[in-house]
Formats: sequence, C-alpha cells, structure tokens
Amino acid sequence: MTTPASAAGRFLIGGELDVARIGYGSMKLTGWPEGDPRPDRETAHQVLRDAVALGVDHIDTSFYYNHDGFRATDLIREALHPYPENLVIVTKVGPIMTGAEDDPREGLSPENLRTAVEWNLESLGRQRLDLVNLRVDGVNPLPDNSLRGPLESLLALKDEGLIGHIGISNVRMDRFEEARRFAPIAAVQNLYNLARRETSDPIIDICEAEGIAFVPFFPVSKLDEETTAKVAAIAERHGASPAQVALAWLLRRSPSILLIPGTSSPKHLAENVAAGAIELSDEDVKALG
Repeated sequence: MTTPASAAGRFLIGGELDVARIGYGSMKLTGWPEGDPRPDRETAHQVLRDAVALGVDHIDTSFYYNHDGFRATDLIREALHPYPENLVIVTKVGPIMTGAEDDPREGLSPENLRTAVEWNLESLGRQRLDLVNLRVDGVNPLPDNSLRGPLESLLALKDEGLIGHIGISNVRMDRFEEARRFAPIAAVQNLYNLARRETSDPIIDICEAEGIAFVPFFPVSKLDEETTAKVAAIAERHGASPAQVALAWLLRRSPSILLIPGTSSPKHLAENVAAGAIELSDEDVKALG
C-alpha cells in the first residue's frame, strides 16, 4: 500500500529493512542543541504518532538527543510503544554520544560503545537496535587513528543480537572506504543538501551502486543566498514550499537517498512528507545546478 511517506518509493536498508524513502528525524523534539525551540511533551508525542500515520516507518534518533528533561528516545517509546511491527528505529553512537566528551578516546572504547547501545535499548524499550550509526567526529582520536577497533566492537554487539545493522556517520571518502574494509556498512549519514555537496557526492554514487542507504542530515538548512533564490523560483512554479523542493531534489538525486527531515510541528511534518509527491522536471534539476 502506498502511503504519503512512500510516494517516492521504498528502500531496503542492508538488503533487509524495508522503509519508505521519507522518514523522520527526532532531534528537534528535544530542543537539542541547547537554544533550539522544542514542543511540549504532548505535541512531541503527536508529531511522532502523526509521522507513523503518514506511513513513516524509519525514525532516526539517539540517546544523546537530550535537553531539559526531553530525551528523544524516551519520547519515541512514550508515543509509539508497543511499536508497529514494521517500524525501523535508527540510532547513533560515537565519541561524544557515550558520555565521554572530555576524552573522546574513551567514548570509542568497547565498554563505552556497549554502554551507549544499552542506553539506547533501555530508553527505547527494545531488545535489538535495527541500525546503529558510528558517528565519526573529525579525525578518529584513537591512538592508531583507525576505525577498526570501534567497528569490531559494534560487530561483536551485532553477533550478540543487540544490533541488526551498522552504519557510519559524518565521514569523508577515506573514512567511508576504511569502514567498509572492517564491517558491512548498511548506511551512511552525512551532511548533504543542495548547497553542500562536494564531500558526499562521490560517496552517494558508491552507495547507489552498492545498495547502501545514504541519509543526509541538515537536508534543507545552510543554503546560500543564490541557492535559496533558485529553490524559491521552482517552488513557486510547483505551488510548493522551498523546503519541499529541496527535499524533492534530494529524492531525485539518487534512489539510495533516504530522508529524515526533523520538525517539532505537526503541520511542518505533513509538508515534509508531502515532498515525496513532488516531481521535479529535468529543467528544474538543471536550474538547481
């Protein structure tokens, strides 16, 4: 059955997890990072329930998304548990996401990576995490500067049945290639949008060829003035918002791209999901460069 979230099609993450190409990112429900507006708890729950009602079956989160008593993983459990059978929940771990901000090396230790996975499991009320992304912040701070150790730790947790699939986040091409030498990578999550393409364009091409999901964060933010003007002109022609056009461009860029736009507004959520039905012409794509 086609839903609004699957209007742009579906994708098998890791060849196994069947999801609509439009999902939802939960960070904005928490007001994290500090200073971002956040909804009240009832509205946060409503956004999550509305997402599922629109056919969203891929929710991105992290135990680390926590501010002023609002933790994203707790909100997801409160709103959606017991979970729909087909709901895929993706989380992330890494140096600053294991409570080891003062010493990132400790954040990537086997003990702290296990702790981070267990925190996510407990908060979500799950026995197994569908996909865990290893967030790489700049240069890996481990003494050997290698991703092998952290990825082997996650593979051990996968063997225990605590993790279904492993992804990588915030990587350059060299780190992406390195990660693939040590673990089967099901997804890449990087900054990518109309105005920020240079680092991830070649990674996306490999993802498409190899059946790896590419999940852009900040998909509609950080656009420069020139790009914003181009998007606005095309949005007017389609009777859409600029954000919807930016999302539609991402869906057109590659069938491996899955979207997780975040919002704390039910209205904005519906607009984001509706972007999947916008069909950009070749002329539109050419105009966007």
